[in-house]
Amino acid sequence: MAATQFTKVVLFTDTDGRARFREEPVTLDQGTPQSMLSALMPSGGYQLRHSPVGFRSQFHVSPHTQWVFILSGRMQIGLQDGSSRTFGPGEHFWSADLLPEGAVFDPKVHGHWSAQVGGEPLVTLFVRG
Repeated sequence: MAATQFTKVVLFTDTDGRARFREEPVTLDQGTPQSMLSALMPSGGYQLRHSPVGFRSQFHVSPHTQWVFILSGRMQIGLQDGSSRTFGPGEHFWSADLLPEGAVFDPKVHGHWSAQVGGEPLVTLFVRG
């Protein structure tokens, strides 16, 4: 059985303390040809969130690593360099934008912001890593 891959979008803290995006493959090498699976990944619980139209956060870092799955609506993530990425229903990212050890949060250097975009409220599922 040939392995298939899932693309894991990762929001992470780079060596300069700034948030960045990268993509990593997750091999789906278990299961059957009709139902390819990855290895079992640990999790520490989950939360659902509803964000109304117009929601936008300030710059912040993630409190812990977590998967973010967009269930409905659209979520935009903005970075310090001015770039952003928008995720829609069925899309995801792994949030690992944590404050570097020993650092004091500086909203001009660290973190990312998140926002609801469009005319539909944002519903997300957070699964702790």
